[in-house]
Amino acid sequence: MVKKRSYRESNNALVLTGGGARAAYQVGVLSAITHFIPRNHGCPFPIITGTSAGGINATALACYASCFQLGVKKLEWVWKNLDTSRVYHSDPYRVYSHIAKGIFGSFQADYANHSARSLLNNAPLRDLLNQVIDFKRIDNNILHGYLSALSVTASNYSTGDSISFYQSEAHIKPWFRANRRGEPTQINSEHLMASAAIPMVFPSIKVKRQHYGDGSIHQLSPLSPAIHLGADRIFIVGVQQPSEPVYANENNPHPPTASSVAGHLLDSIFSDTLQSDIERARRINETIALIPEDIRKEKTGLKKIDTLLLNPSHDFNAMAIEYFDELPLSIKLLLRSIGITNDSESSIISYLLFEKNYCKQLIKLGFEDAMEKETVIRDFLTL
Repeated sequence: MVKKRSYRESNNALVLTGGGARAAYQVGVLSAITHFIPRNHGCPFPIITGTSAGGINATALACYASCFQLGVKKLEWVWKNLDTSRVYHSDPYRVYSHIAKGIFGSFQADYANHSARSLLNNAPLRDLLNQVIDFKRIDNNILHGYLSALSVTASNYSTGDSISFYQSEAHIKPWFRANRRGEPTQINSEHLMASAAIPMVFPSIKVKRQHYGDGSIHQLSPLSPAIHLGADRIFIVGVQQPSEPVYANENNPHPPTASSVAGHLLDSIFSDTLQSDIERARRINETIALIPEDIRKEKTGLKKIDTLLLNPSHDFNAMAIEYFDELPLSIKLLLRSIGITNDSESSIISYLLFEKNYCKQLIKLGFEDAMEKETVIRDFLTL
């Protein structure tokens, strides 16, 4: 029997960004990469990091690091059979009772036990995670050399720090930087829930007596966890929209609506810092290239970090509008109450539309985008 190949010695890292339902795009990209490596081989990324919904994908992939193709197939099956009710409550009673509970909770005394408030209740997501992810497999894959480290980032609401919860080989030590640090732990569903708690949309999550929200909020350096975990080559799957929107709304005399502004804020949270961090890494590479290698290692401790970013070729917002009517009626009514309709400019729909037909289209787009860049990806990952 031929042993499945481990890519651990390559120090390739995978960074999966946040974006709610948009994270289905990442699965399409990963599905394309399975065509670039032999069947039944291990994961080509010994270091896997993720934030928000990307953290969920990253963890699911880490559980099957010993067989990359199987892990991607299982992940793809979940996304292609997903519906909104598996992620957050969508029936009328629980949708509006959750909102009412939040309103009445604001009148409670300070000493009362307050529950986290949010627009939607994503309690079903916890059940889904515990059902489809076998967290015990992570340590097993680390032990057998198929995985070096897994990191999931969340934002600490108490301190404002970006916390990267990581599970790794013993030699990897915690790191401490300004407003960000790495904390070793056994990753479980609570870390994933915390990382994916989109601000105001989903409730914050309590982990070890601290309250956490979506990891993209305070994540000023998205590449940092992968670098601290030992990466020297980082493949990033982003969710930034094309520079030119599909439906340009020119000569609009009206100011942007509150829902449109909220959508722009989410877009900024999930993509802007990534671009800045990639630019910073490239500038550092250019700088250290001017320093002789022996001096560089001894005096600076810096090393060259290569990056490759793959962003979608089409506008998620335009795609989401086509599937708006597939949302449950109570959710559509709720969104319309805050100014979001099927012809709205807000990108919020693309984050919350956890319906299988929309997810399938994102997976298809991710697959096509990655296949179009096959040569570039193969060369970068040395596949």
